[in-house]
Amino acid sequence: VQLQASGGGLVQAGGSLRLSCAASTSGRTFRMYGIAWFRQAPGKDREFVAGIRWSSGTTYYVDSVKGRFTISRDFSKNTVYLQLTSLKPEDTAVYYCAASDSSWSSDRLGEYDYWGQGTQVTVSS
Repeated sequence: VQLQASGGGLVQAGGSLRLSCAASTSGRTFRMYGIAWFRQAPGKDREFVAGIRWSSGTTYYVDSVKGRFTISRDFSKNTVYLQLTSLKPEDTAVYYCAASDSSWSSDRLGEYDYWGQGTQVTVSS
């Protein structure tokens, strides 16, 4: 399973970005239960941001992004999106998407089986 994250960039505080995470199984069998977005700022641990249950679309967010970020999925494109709005300098980080066959809301990195390469989001003040 390969996850391709994209959409990062440099934006001013208050601006918006949309991140994409395209999943491909390359013919392998993988029961994708959920996809989550994590982020890692310089010198900090990787932290959970948002997750979506693939089948139902149920979502879960960390408190710091509730009301500002929206996670969604497109079945036809096998893609999960993370819409970032009202961005703050403290949102600056490398954003990673991760897929799991058993979780969609866990903040434990070990719950996720596959990881994308990360996309940089930089918010200037």
